[in-house]
Amino acid sequence: MKRLIFTILLSFVTSLWSLEIPFKRGVNLTGWLQTSSVRQIQFSKFTEQDFVNIKSLGCDVIRLPINLHFMTNGAPDYSIDPLFFYFLDQIIDWAEALQIHLLLDNHTFDPAVNTSPTVDAILIPVWKQLATRYKDRSNYIHYEILNEPHGITDAKWNEIQLKVLATIRAIDQKHTIIVGPAGWNSYNNLQYMSTYPDNNLIYTFHFYDPFLFTHQGASWTDPAMASLSGVPFPYDAAKMPACPSDLKNTWIESKLNNYKNDGTIKRVKELIDIAVEFKNKRNVPIFCGEFGVYIPNSSPADRVYWYQIVRKYLEEKGIAWTSWDYTGGFGIFEQGGNDLFDYDLNIPLVEALGLNVPPQQQFVLKPDTGGFDFYLDYIGEKINESSSGEGLLDFYAAENPVGGKYCIHWTGVEQYRNIGFDFKPNKDLSVLVKNGYAIDFWIRGNTKGIKIDIRFMDTKTSSPTDHPWRMRYTIDEQLLAWDDAWHHLQIPLKNFKEHGSWDGTWFNPIGAFDWRSIDRFEIVSEHSRLDGVHLYFDNIRVVDPKINKIQVNREDIKKFELHQNYPNPFNASTKICYDIREIGNVEIVIDNARGQKVRTLVNEILSPGKYAVVWDGVDGSGQGVSSGLYFCSIKLAGFLEQRKMILMR
Repeated sequence: MKRLIFTILLSFVTSLWSLEIPFKRGVNLTGWLQTSSVRQIQFSKFTEQDFVNIKSLGCDVIRLPINLHFMTNGAPDYSIDPLFFYFLDQIIDWAEALQIHLLLDNHTFDPAVNTSPTVDAILIPVWKQLATRYKDRSNYIHYEILNEPHGITDAKWNEIQLKVLATIRAIDQKHTIIVGPAGWNSYNNLQYMSTYPDNNLIYTFHFYDPFLFTHQGASWTDPAMASLSGVPFPYDAAKMPACPSDLKNTWIESKLNNYKNDGTIKRVKELIDIAVEFKNKRNVPIFCGEFGVYIPNSSPADRVYWYQIVRKYLEEKGIAWTSWDYTGGFGIFEQGGNDLFDYDLNIPLVEALGLNVPPQQQFVLKPDTGGFDFYLDYIGEKINESSSGEGLLDFYAAENPVGGKYCIHWTGVEQYRNIGFDFKPNKDLSVLVKNGYAIDFWIRGNTKGIKIDIRFMDTKTSSPTDHPWRMRYTIDEQLLAWDDAWHHLQIPLKNFKEHGSWDGTWFNPIGAFDWRSIDRFEIVSEHSRLDGVHLYFDNIRVVDPKINKIQVNREDIKKFELHQNYPNPFNASTKICYDIREIGNVEIVIDNARGQKVRTLVNEILSPGKYAVVWDGVDGSGQGVSSGLYFCSIKLAGFLEQRKMILMR
């Protein structure tokens, strides 16, 4: 009898344990790794301090949306870029050090594009790579297979999700995997999910009801709801807005007419209960991965009240959650602020989420009294990238950086485009100008005769006569030779000249530029298109010249020089000359236009001196290669330089 009671108790405890989730509440850290390529990630947008701040709120989990499929080289292999792993490894290190759970959410998601029934061709290789890399990391790391699959049948999605589970489990049996239903991870589709043969899963759903309230003002819905504003929560007949003219005869008008039924606390709880019923019936752990209200067109008080109702009911039903989002359009910061943790938190909302409320201060813009960095491998902290234009802009180019791992590469640029560094908050540089500070950076370019501008732009005020005024300095061959070698420039801020303002039309300068309120710094193709021009920038800073003396000896950083081959274009053969300035292992490689190695011409230790090698247009096996574009690269002591060559048979 005792054994029977013990068995029953053990079964009960095991059942309870199976429903337990190791985290309770947190946020989605959006707009960070959700870029169209790894090269567009601004890694410094969030730092370890943000993780510290989030944990101080009482959060024990961060959901990290990642455009995972865009972090690869594409079909057919979908090999993940090593640069992405370099970023993600650091993020995981922060989470583990702080003992905060991190959900690696595959957020490769477009609301306007249906999930492909062949998406497993991407999911399987990307998750195989992640599982291989992180299988031995701590239990604070979790995998979420795919955010909000939609436009795909439940049966097909179940089949695909099962394949991905099997792929991960063949490598990693340790980490918890988060699975969700089709239909945008809807609670209504939970019932159609397979019963997966895995007891280390968490089931997820998202909650944005009533949708008219949570998404009023959204431009990405179908149809767009940008014109919809003032929908209350809960329903109040006296506060209901009329249906905007552009939304007449759409499902939104029908929903507005039925809002007296949909926009109630009772209805919100009934819909969450659908997920609760699934949880209890399946005896599985369940998690609300997203819930929130879009800020622009919703009443602040109603928004806070909705969060309070939803959060409390989720917790009452034992459902863990991560709100959408931290600093974005659904975030926990005040609209229009600088997203500064000690100044801009939406305190009523933080309280509604049941989080710890940190003390807040009144922000006052004070003059900078020391130098700061724009770019040293990464864009500086509290600076947002705000570039414009087509072409290639790579903040993580590895072609012979001055120092560290990376430099900026800019090419294929139209006129009037820029590399932008947006200060958040704005900066007061008036004291630095007075004290003789300078903009200090390294630059190289490959085309004679070009000119570019660097400029500061101040902040447009509410005055109708004010505009975003510019203070500029032109970089041309009076300052440096465009010889594809690094040059060090140091330009005092007081040497910048007022340029005027573009504010819908052009305004000539009137002496109104204000160094006390600087919005951003830009590098600009002001004078012409830069077709075929390759520009590189590194170590961009504001410094005190009395402390940071300008360095003019390029040989301090350049260990070699690769000259352009001759002839170029060539037919039978071409001569490649290069100079070596320190002893070391020199490697000279020929690659084709697809980046595939064709032949290694040199791979040996050389002493300082001048050298030459001839390429006869054959590959490593002695076979002649076809006409086309090729690249000659030289590597020494961690530095790399590359030249284009054209073979014409």
